[in-house]
Amino acid sequence: MNSALLQAIDESWNEKRLADVQASRPRFPLRRIREIEPEVHGRHLVKGLLPKAALVVVWGAPKCGKSFWTLDLVAHVACGAPYRGRKVRQGAVVYIAAEGTTGFEARAKAWCQRHLAEEDDPPLHVLTMRVELAKDQAAFVADIGGQLGEARPAVVVVDTVNRTYTGSESSDQDMTAYVNAADAIKAAFDCSVILVHHCGIEGTRPRGHTALAGAADVQISIRRDRSNLITATVDWAKDIPDGYCNASRLEPITIGTDEDGEPLTTCVIVPSDETPLPTGPKLSAVQSTALKALDNALATAGERRTLPGMPDCGAVSVPTELWRKTFYDMSLLDAPDGNQAARQKAFRRASADLQARELVGCACEHVWRVRAR
Repeated sequence: MNSALLQAIDESWNEKRLADVQASRPRFPLRRIREIEPEVHGRHLVKGLLPKAALVVVWGAPKCGKSFWTLDLVAHVACGAPYRGRKVRQGAVVYIAAEGTTGFEARAKAWCQRHLAEEDDPPLHVLTMRVELAKDQAAFVADIGGQLGEARPAVVVVDTVNRTYTGSESSDQDMTAYVNAADAIKAAFDCSVILVHHCGIEGTRPRGHTALAGAADVQISIRRDRSNLITATVDWAKDIPDGYCNASRLEPITIGTDEDGEPLTTCVIVPSDETPLPTGPKLSAVQSTALKALDNALATAGERRTLPGMPDCGAVSVPTELWRKTFYDMSLLDAPDGNQAARQKAFRRASADLQARELVGCACEHVWRVRAR
């Protein structure tokens, strides 16, 4: 018998033996609790704030500073530099800047100018294009893996959910597909994925279907008060304490000059020891009803408009008359015996109070909600 035949028989036998061994292994192997040893090293990228291999949602109102804050956090990870007194485990970062690309590039340059020496080159990689996460995640993983090789990312930032999402944010099916794509990226690189997201109409939670919050390991809210102090708070977390909070301010910085020789400026986020302004006294029952009436009207008939007296970027608003009618209808349900004159007086007072407390904006016979800034 020749050697080639013997080798073929030997290989066939080894393959059969391997198949027999694999077939004898249970598909769902059990372990006794005493055998389990939890991972004790490298559990966090930023200790007590950003766990390793976690899905993190960072959310807040438009223009609240959430992108500035997130960039600063992950840049410290890329540099391996302590973050506000907390230990950091260094790792590569991929930042998908899918929203406001030009502004992000300026912020990135400002951060480097403020924090890095001329020779420093941390592994913070930026992708300035829109990605459809649910559709593109497999290609994204393959492409990023090919470019970085063994230097797999420790963090992937998706900024924002809205600019990388396909379908309706209120759809269970669409949001589940999006979360599954984020989980696939997390599993492929054994990395944390940070999703930067906007708030809902009521401003009390991330926008869209609750499947996103339900899947997250950490949820961090970003708020900006009337004094422009930016506060980041851990709303809740699965394996770290809730309630961690830090405060920041945006500091103007010049990053160069334009073609006319005029300075180009942006901002860089810096830590602050200040405390946020108090939110003010609790709303009265009438004020709460008026605010709820506005939320209901905005949810059903709100449209983004740009009118004199509104923010520069416009606002989702409804005619003041619709707000008034919705308030009257709700008041009629709450107090069917109340007279119309009393409801009119209550609405005028509640409207004035909510505007004075900067919770509502009014202009050109339209009204909108003022978000935390």
